[in-house]
Amino acid sequence: MSIMIVLLIILIPPVMGICSWLFEIGRHVFAGAAVLSAYIVGIVISLAIHDILRDDTVFMTNIHVVFTNTLFLFCGAYLGAYGIYVLLLHFLKGLRKE
Repeated sequence: MSIMIVLLIILIPPVMGICSWLFEIGRHVFAGAAVLSAYIVGIVISLAIHDILRDDTVFMTNIHVVFTNTLFLFCGAYLGAYGIYVLLLHFLKGLRKE
């Protein structure tokens, strides 16, 4: 499983870059998905913090329950891949200018 995760982290951002290079709408789709993912991550975190404050539980131990939320993990993983994709695009644009 660890090897698969590492391979996906290495392969997905370049594939996103190729797709955005081949299809202009790809750039907009990836950016829109990133905005939606950021909203979802923010909502999941806010709800987890609200539950902790409402129940008056120990913040430092119970906040980690958010890592069991599949939606949070999926959206967070997409934001990580999107961040690497954006860095890769800026790096390649810098190389092209030189």
